[in-house]
Amino acid sequence: MPAIAPNILALDFDGVLCDGLIEYFQTAWRTYCQIWSPSSLTPPDDMAPIFYRLRPVIEVGWEMPVLIRALVLAIPEEKILQEWPSVAQQILLEDNLSAGDIGVKLDSLRDEWIETDLETWLGLHRFYPSVVEKMRSLLADSSVQPIIVTTKEGRFVRQLLQQQQIEMRDEWIIGKECKRPKHQILRELIEASNKDAVSLWFIEDRLKTLQSVQQQPDLNQVRLYLADWGYNTAIARESVRNDERIKLLSLSQFAQDFDNWP
Repeated sequence: MPAIAPNILALDFDGVLCDGLIEYFQTAWRTYCQIWSPSSLTPPDDMAPIFYRLRPVIEVGWEMPVLIRALVLAIPEEKILQEWPSVAQQILLEDNLSAGDIGVKLDSLRDEWIETDLETWLGLHRFYPSVVEKMRSLLADSSVQPIIVTTKEGRFVRQLLQQQQIEMRDEWIIGKECKRPKHQILRELIEASNKDAVSLWFIEDRLKTLQSVQQQPDLNQVRLYLADWGYNTAIARESVRNDERIKLLSLSQFAQDFDNWP
């Protein structure tokens, strides 16, 4: 292990390890069709690229079909980027929908898709370059414990990792089903560690999530990294360039030894 290295490396999944934009859009569109019953079941040609650009606003799966609804309603991109929580809640209110119900529909649709056509579903995901090799290296190093902390359902994460012959114990994949904010999960990981001095590093592509950790006084020792290759905006990346705590991490740095990280 390098002189500077974590005992625990906590990693987000979507936007850090895996690029699932194509699957997100297709699943979101299918769910949208199930809820809003559009006249055509084929999405407009220009919708997917706009969805990809706006993906950084999405925190939880139920928001994906709601984002498509916002695009159908021609809500300006700038308004979505700046005011997404209120835009999403307004859509739920106007259509008398609940986030929980939408989430159940989306997850059920994914489950059915995986059960009936797993190969196609898996094929819509791409692990970022060098990520698979890095994960295998981390799992072979007993001094560093990689833990995936994600708002994606854990079972979907396992399917994708297994496709790459990456086997992780169930307790090392903490998904949406745990129903706790990520800063609380990091706190629990530290408390559960049997090491005298725990060094925990956290890589995330969502700036607001890192900022929520930053606001926890008892987590001051956690190193925070914003993955610049993930689902975030140029404004978010620029905002941390001089941040004392949150460091911008490139994909090439991620692949290197910890000594070479910011």
